[in-house]
Amino acid sequence: MRRFLLIFCFFSFFLSVAAVAQTGARVQLSHTTESLRGVSAVSREVAWASGTHGTYLRTVDGGLTWTSAQVPDAGALDFRAVVAFSADEAFLMSAGPGEQSRIYYTSDAGKDWQLQFKNTNPKGFFDSMVFWDSKHGVVLGDPIPDESGKLKFEVLLTDDGQNWRGVRSAQLPAAMEGEGAFAASNSCIAIVPGGSDSNIWFATGGKVARVFHSGDHGQSWQVVETPMMHGPESAGIFSIAFRDAMHGVLAGGDYKHPNDDGPNLAFTEDGGKTWTLSALHPLAYFSAVAYDRRVNGEAIREGAVEKKMRVKAVTPERIFLVGQDFVFDFQPPNNPRRINGNKKMELRFNAASAYPEGGLLVVGAKGAMAFIP
Repeated sequence: MRRFLLIFCFFSFFLSVAAVAQTGARVQLSHTTESLRGVSAVSREVAWASGTHGTYLRTVDGGLTWTSAQVPDAGALDFRAVVAFSADEAFLMSAGPGEQSRIYYTSDAGKDWQLQFKNTNPKGFFDSMVFWDSKHGVVLGDPIPDESGKLKFEVLLTDDGQNWRGVRSAQLPAAMEGEGAFAASNSCIAIVPGGSDSNIWFATGGKVARVFHSGDHGQSWQVVETPMMHGPESAGIFSIAFRDAMHGVLAGGDYKHPNDDGPNLAFTEDGGKTWTLSALHPLAYFSAVAYDRRVNGEAIREGAVEKKMRVKAVTPERIFLVGQDFVFDFQPPNNPRRINGNKKMELRFNAASAYPEGGLLVVGAKGAMAFIP
């Protein structure tokens, strides 16, 4: 997308004292004034976050205290993504034109950082990064012209957690003019977490709102249109998530018109081949979406039992939707529980990561954080 979107596209979420008391959510102070757009919850105790001016943060006590530091010689970088696997091991991805888009790695809690990849294409621009495990990951970048002049999204893969290779442009469908991805919440690309599933999905916005899909680890790709809002460069799909290989969700809208009803939310039950708009109304602009990992893990297990034993599964899926000034705690087909905020607190949140034990960690501007159980 046009680069100024990264500067002006802020997402606001205000948590009041009353909302904290009623829902069990709590605000967590991270002792930094940087804008945070990357977050990775390893466990209830261990989590990492990342943001502007080469900043990364780490907690090992459930967010009671956060250690903030800066990657050496990276003060001009904006770390839009962090993926962590322990209190010691993490990857960082920075977003920016050309060489400002980079990938870093640490295995010793940030004492040393290894620069693994630097984008040498002046038109390159990284958007999002996800990993199946510490050795296998994928990075998505905005479209760049290939040898024939066609615009193709930039996709990088690693098979050893150290070396990165680009997916051949011939394997990818061409991008449309005015189509891009949003480097806003590190959630415009999705995989099925915690397994060996070979699916990759990424979502786009701008002139079109589409989903690209590879079922074989990036060797071949298909692309489908979606009914999500699009048109202006500020509109489209901001976030995509899958709970398993078949069930997924899209969230987005127009950040310049955050109160517009949509269509800003859609679901798939066939692995992303088709998308159905949510019947939920009114909607709003959503910056991030995530499945609750504990609840949905139980729902998936019950679904497997249901097929074998012909007994009805009782656990609904649980989804978190981050809006401008609220969070939806959504268990379809029930109406979502809306967590409202207080604008006087002026806390702004951008991205979210689901805890393996259930619940959500949200991060945002000026180091603000919140936890929803």
